[in-house]
Amino acid sequence: MAGPLSYRVCTRCVMDTTDPDIRFDAAGVCNHCHEHDAAIATQVLHGAEGQARMVAIADRLRRRNAGRRYDCIIGVSGGVDSTYVAWLVKDLGLRPLAVHLDNGWNSEIAVSNIAATIDALEIDLYTHVIDWEEYKDIQRAFLLASVPDVEVPTDHAINTIMFRVAEKFGVRTVMRGGNVMTESHHPPAWSQGHMDYGYISGIHRRFGSGRVKTFPHINFVEFLRMYRGGFVETIDVLNYADYSREKALDRIQADLGWRDYGGKHHESVFTRWFQGVYLPRKFGFDKRKMHLSSLVSTGEITRDQARAKLQQPTYDEQLQEDDCAFVAKKLGFTRAEFDAIMAAPPASFADFESWEKRLTGPFFNAARKVYRTMKKGGA
Repeated sequence: MAGPLSYRVCTRCVMDTTDPDIRFDAAGVCNHCHEHDAAIATQVLHGAEGQARMVAIADRLRRRNAGRRYDCIIGVSGGVDSTYVAWLVKDLGLRPLAVHLDNGWNSEIAVSNIAATIDALEIDLYTHVIDWEEYKDIQRAFLLASVPDVEVPTDHAINTIMFRVAEKFGVRTVMRGGNVMTESHHPPAWSQGHMDYGYISGIHRRFGSGRVKTFPHINFVEFLRMYRGGFVETIDVLNYADYSREKALDRIQADLGWRDYGGKHHESVFTRWFQGVYLPRKFGFDKRKMHLSSLVSTGEITRDQARAKLQQPTYDEQLQEDDCAFVAKKLGFTRAEFDAIMAAPPASFADFESWEKRLTGPFFNAARKVYRTMKKGGA
């Protein structure tokens, strides 16, 4: 096994050896940049070609869903990507059903943005409100486990609800906001196990205090049925839309009255704290590096601009401290318990039970291909 890397930064982007699995070529360019280029070449269509693909998709969905109430499912969080997907699918003439998971952490701006989007675009909204006491117990367990994956339960629940709603309404297509242009430099070590309920349940059994009865989850058989069985297709439509975050911001602010909330995914109070405090302080993982590196690779910003942004705090330092107090109180930790969690030695996905550990042989090898394909698609 290779020893730890000395500190090094990619010569093209701003990813560095805080990703323990990063690799560099002879010119000092990291594997994430090469993977980004490959994804652009194979998954992204530009200009007229991309527009033609979107029109063809829209035509196909309208034909398939003639007589049904909806053509596709979209997730809405109040963030830029999901809001722009809502605007885009309506612009394509589709009838989407918007799905939102209320996990108890929405900011006021997120709620306002969702309402403004739904009203302006005249889209039906399906909201699933999670059982807070049960969900709190799961989030506490992940923090007590000392892993970097504390957003995994939310991501798993969101995907589950979208698939459940798709099945309920007989709609076979989920339009997602994942895209290569702004989300291409993800290190697996920074977050794993999003659709691995074996991982979630394993951590909860070890560190939780109650039974899980209502948490939305996909078991392994359902996972294979949904992805390999073809009931639900997922389309990352932004890969065909010449997607630019800045242009998307301009569009949704002008057309929908959308309000900016600051950093990427800061529409959730917990996610803001998770990305801006928990990961950097406890693990040395600054997710701005992956987000900015994606923008550098697509030419939306320069490497120097990205480096300058990284010299700034992840977000307002007083708000960081306020968020620490709020998260601790909302999750039922004393400040001493909270500080002990932040100081505890880091653990990882590999340290706990998961489907990946329990399954072996040809069946698992086939399933892993499906699992990895889903993870690359993003949520």
